[in-house]
Amino acid sequence: MNILYVVAISAVVLGVAYLTYGKFLSKKVFQTDNDNPGPAVTMEDGKDFVSAKRGMLMGQHFSAIAAAGPINGPILAATMFGWLPALLWVVLGSIFVGGVHDYGSLVASVRNKAKSITDVIRIYVSRRAWILFMVFIWIALVYVLVAFTDITASAFVGNVTLESGEVVKGGAIASSSIMYLILPMIMGLLIRFGGLKEWLAALIFLPLVGVAIWAGQFIPVSLPFAEIITQQKAWGVLILIYCLVASITPMWLILQPRGAVGGYFLYAALFFAAIGIAFGGYTVNYPAFVTPPAATSFWTPMFPVLFITIACGACSGFHALISSGTTSKQLSCEVDAKPVAYGTMLLEGMVGVVSIACVMILTTNSELISKAPNFVYASALGDFMQLIGIPATFGISFGLMAFTTFVYDTLDVCTRLGRYIVQEITGLKGKTGAFISTFVTAGAPAFFIFQTSTDAAGKPIPVWRMFWNTFGASNQLLAALALIGISIWLMKTRKNTKVWLVSFIPAVFMLIMSNWALVAAVYDGFVLGKGNKVIPVVSVVLIVLSLFVAIETFTVMFRKEREGK
Repeated sequence: MNILYVVAISAVVLGVAYLTYGKFLSKKVFQTDNDNPGPAVTMEDGKDFVSAKRGMLMGQHFSAIAAAGPINGPILAATMFGWLPALLWVVLGSIFVGGVHDYGSLVASVRNKAKSITDVIRIYVSRRAWILFMVFIWIALVYVLVAFTDITASAFVGNVTLESGEVVKGGAIASSSIMYLILPMIMGLLIRFGGLKEWLAALIFLPLVGVAIWAGQFIPVSLPFAEIITQQKAWGVLILIYCLVASITPMWLILQPRGAVGGYFLYAALFFAAIGIAFGGYTVNYPAFVTPPAATSFWTPMFPVLFITIACGACSGFHALISSGTTSKQLSCEVDAKPVAYGTMLLEGMVGVVSIACVMILTTNSELISKAPNFVYASALGDFMQLIGIPATFGISFGLMAFTTFVYDTLDVCTRLGRYIVQEITGLKGKTGAFISTFVTAGAPAFFIFQTSTDAAGKPIPVWRMFWNTFGASNQLLAALALIGISIWLMKTRKNTKVWLVSFIPAVFMLIMSNWALVAAVYDGFVLGKGNKVIPVVSVVLIVLSLFVAIETFTVMFRKEREGK
């Protein structure tokens, strides 16, 4: 079977869902109004509250939420359980779980003066639930930084030799990446002070990113360390330093222009993938269902592992922080929330579908199965681009840069959100408070980056892989708690209706799946003695925090429901 049929059907389903279920959410559930301006207009301050046009905001929001998640998770899950379970969760999850989560988080924030989803819980539940939720979120953010920092750093080290004998250098990806970070800053300055129009800026700077990818091959950057693992950890520290600097600069200088360029880069990656899928003649070779080698059955590891391995692309709690943390402060009009939040979530689901297609074309004995997901993705994208005459080395470099581009947007947004949380909890103010809060948030992941663990053969396990399941479980728990908060907000603001069930039912499902996965991590770590000892300890903390928040919010929810009767 040609992969075009699978991808095309998935695209049609997602498109129809946007027009139908998206309309239902807009009209019946959230009731957005074109006459209601966003906080970016009513509270504009030139720094955190800065109005952005719909197109630019969609690009920035899309690149911030996408990151490596809709590539990494779907590829991992597809290789573990087969492409069909992964595909079903991505498509259905993005429509009925992730899309509702993102859309609800953004509208709830906009209706409450761009306050974060945590503040929505403080207002509609209790201060105690708010504090517990804030601590939980901060820990989850640290795990986001750990996973994505390490997987980005892995692209900057070592060399990959293609079948043709050509070499893709990690140092080349690093130098292209540095140039990529500089270009949007120039773009931001020209837009703000030079009067450059956004559409013209995109026409100028997106091709320059292509030039940066090409030029990077001739000026590779390497660090003065002999061991690759040491180089990777050093790059991880440098990326965290970038996060520290980027998260305390004004949005218009780095976040908005880099997000817009990153969004267009994402669109370009989808375009090239579409060409390969449509005209490459690739057939489905990988099995639809796979039982993991160490498992005794297919269903028990798949439940809950599938639902925490694939976060971004189906549902991700991190998106609630983006929607209610930075995007709500840039939304010009309330009705734009549908394309910005629900639309980009479905588009991210499409990125997940394309990632799964990269696995579908492989055979079970392919060497790529054992490679990191970013290389699986980049290799497929390189093959797709060769169809229009683009050299394999450039195509794979483009794929790796696309992967890295997605991550940068998430990393500094994540650090910025962590800064907000530390400042809110501690009361730290001003520039000093912002720096200390950012330093704590960006510094904590360094501890985890320097953790080491080995597999049964004694080979070191990459840090991102070591912590991916814990990251996924914490991320999905965050989604569950955010959905609970949205449910309470809907219950209290939409009297005598049951629309809150739209978010509450997905909340219960995600709460069960994520806690199930964390309990399994505790059992594996403490009882079976598997993996790094940090993992079960943090898992216990996350379980306790999530249960306290859930009990507190459920109590309020059902007390109010009874009072309403």
